Amino acid sequence: MGLKEGTRVPRLVKVAGLIGLVGVAATGCTTDEVLRFGWPEGVTPQAEAMRNLWTWSVIAALAVGVLVWGLIFWSVAFHRKKKNDEELPRQFQYNLPLELIYTAIPFVLVVVLFYFTAVTQNTVMAKPAKPDQTVNVVSFQWNWEFNYPGHKTPDGQPVRTVGSSSEIPLLVVPVGERVEYHIRSTDVIHSFFVPEWHFKRDTFPYPEKNNQDNVFQNTIEREGSFVGRCAELCGTYHAMMNFEVRALSPDKFDRYMQLRTQVNPQTGQTYTAAEALGAMNCGELCTPHAVTGVPFNTDRTGGAPSGIGTNS
Repeated sequence: MGLKEGTRVPRLVKVAGLIGLVGVAATGCTTDEVLRFGWPEGVTPQAEAMRNLWTWSVIAALAVGVLVWGLIFWSVAFHRKKKNDEELPRQFQYNLPLELIYTAIPFVLVVVLFYFTAVTQNTVMAKPAKPDQTVNVVSFQWNWEFNYPGHKTPDGQPVRTVGSSSEIPLLVVPVGERVEYHIRSTDVIHSFFVPEWHFKRDTFPYPEKNNQDNVFQNTIEREGSFVGRCAELCGTYHAMMNFEVRALSPDKFDRYMQLRTQVNPQTGQTYTAAEALGAMNCGELCTPHAVTGVPFNTDRTGGAPSGIGTNS
C-alpha cells in the first residue's frame, strides 16, 4: 500500500506538469507574450515600468499560489485518514512560531508590493521641468482639439488641430522627446486614452476646481500610428470620439511643424494637419487616417473646442 502511494504522487505531478505545458503551448503565445502575462506591449518608458510591476506582481502571486496549493495537496496526500487509523494527524493550531510566520509573510508581501507600486506610480507621474514639447488637449462633445503653444502660425495663434465630422483629429508628437500634455474639457467629463501608452486620464471642464492634476508627460520610443479614444461615456456620439496619435522622428516632426506654420499656396490658408502630412510624402506614416480611416458620417457638433483661432 505504501509503495503504491509513493509512486502515485510523482505520477500526479508529472501529469499536472504535462497538462500545464500543453495549456501554455495551446495558447499560441510567443515567449515574450508569456513573460508579459498578457500585458499588452507599450510604446513608452512609463508603459514598460507598469509592465514590470505587473510581471513581478503576477510572479509573486503565482509563488504564493504554488505554496498554498502545495500545502493543500501535501495535507491531502499525507495527512488524510487511512483505514484502521484511529490517530489524528499532529495538530498545529496553537503553534506560536508557525502563526507568526504565516502572519509575517503576507505582511512583508503587502509592504513590498506597496513600495514597488509607489515607485512605479512616481515614475509614470513624473513631470520634469522644461519638457521638449507641450500640447494642450481639449475635449468637447464629441471630438478633440490639440494645440501647440510653442509653435505659432503667421497670425500669432498656436498651431491647432480640431476634429470634425469629416476629419479625425491628429495628435502629432516627436519620438524620443519628452512631451507634456495639458488636458481639459469644454463641456462634460471625457477621458483621454491611448491604449499603447497604457495610460488614461479624465478631462474635466474645470480641472482646477476638481483638484485634478490635469498635466502629465511621456516619451514615445518608436514611430507609429496609434488610435486614441474617449474612455468616459459622454453622450450620443461617445463611441465615435476617436483620434490618432502620429509619432514621428524628430526631423519629420520639425518638418511637420514648419509646414503647419506656413501658408499653403493651394488654399491660401495655413497647412492643416492632413495637408502637412501629405506634403511631407514620407509613406504610410504620413498618410492621414492610416489607422482609423474616414470618420463616421455624423454630426459630432454637440459642443465646441476652445475657440483659439481657426487653424485645423
